[in-house]
Amino acid sequence: MIRHRRPRIEGAPLSAALALLCLLLGAFAGPLAAQTSGAGQGSAPALEVGQSLLTLTAALGSAREPIRAGLQWRIYQERAQPDGTYPLVAESGDALPAFAMPDGAYVVHVSYGLASAIKRVTIEGKPRAERLELNAGVLRVKSLLGDNALAPNRVSLAVYVPDRSGSEARLIVSNAHPGDILQLPEGNYRVVSTYLDKESAGSTGAPGAAPNATNSVVSAELRVDTGRLTEANLRHHAATLTLKLVNAPGSEALANTSFSVLTPGGDVIRELIGAFPSLILAEGEYVVIARRDGKTFQKTFTVQSALDQDVEVIAQ
Repeated sequence: MIRHRRPRIEGAPLSAALALLCLLLGAFAGPLAAQTSGAGQGSAPALEVGQSLLTLTAALGSAREPIRAGLQWRIYQERAQPDGTYPLVAESGDALPAFAMPDGAYVVHVSYGLASAIKRVTIEGKPRAERLELNAGVLRVKSLLGDNALAPNRVSLAVYVPDRSGSEARLIVSNAHPGDILQLPEGNYRVVSTYLDKESAGSTGAPGAAPNATNSVVSAELRVDTGRLTEANLRHHAATLTLKLVNAPGSEALANTSFSVLTPGGDVIRELIGAFPSLILAEGEYVVIARRDGKTFQKTFTVQSALDQDVEVIAQ
């Protein structure tokens, strides 16, 4: 059951808040385990005879300030080898790298998340500074339940690129979380937010087990523009239900009960076992079937968003 809601989407120029954004990017980019022939950030490498200094910067579109975190640089020889490959001569994870390069023609490649740019560079016995422009922006998603933000570990985000031919969209980001900084090429995307249950399949998931995906799924179509931070709020409409089989309303739950939760059309959503297992469901109408000692009981109930409740099935 996928509920399509209109998210709140905002765009803001990155240049106005680039310092703060770069701190965020640095937090999410993580360490880059790359060998480099450049010097450490902010220092120039020692030059040998026949070498010149190549300094590189990258920016989002025509932004004046360079990107200061989250970049991966690679420099290849322009001339291909006999087998068709292009030798990698240097790489760096620095935002503002400097390389000691012998004369020659090279291809510089920079990646920023899923965005990238390339440029041909020729070294001819003198220092050279090159700037590469990335047609990319940044996406940050917040998932809500009612007016409250959901914890990042309770939501799984996926990003898809729509296919113009009308076939299924292509998945490009999976298992992201609210608040993650997603660097994406300029374009249109579909973002899917899936609310995660606390437990793994069944009611006796092992401690630390990966949470279940619930049927509370919200999607939104949005656009990422070059040099802009796009923020989207995706609002879930769901609640936590505790299932009980009882002899009378308000009485003690009966142990060793198996529960099946179905849609009105008969599609099974979850199977659970226990005296009072709980699960998260998107708002709507459902049927619960309880089985114990060879007997079957059922009840129809309705879920209202953000209204947690006990669902008692009477053993009669």
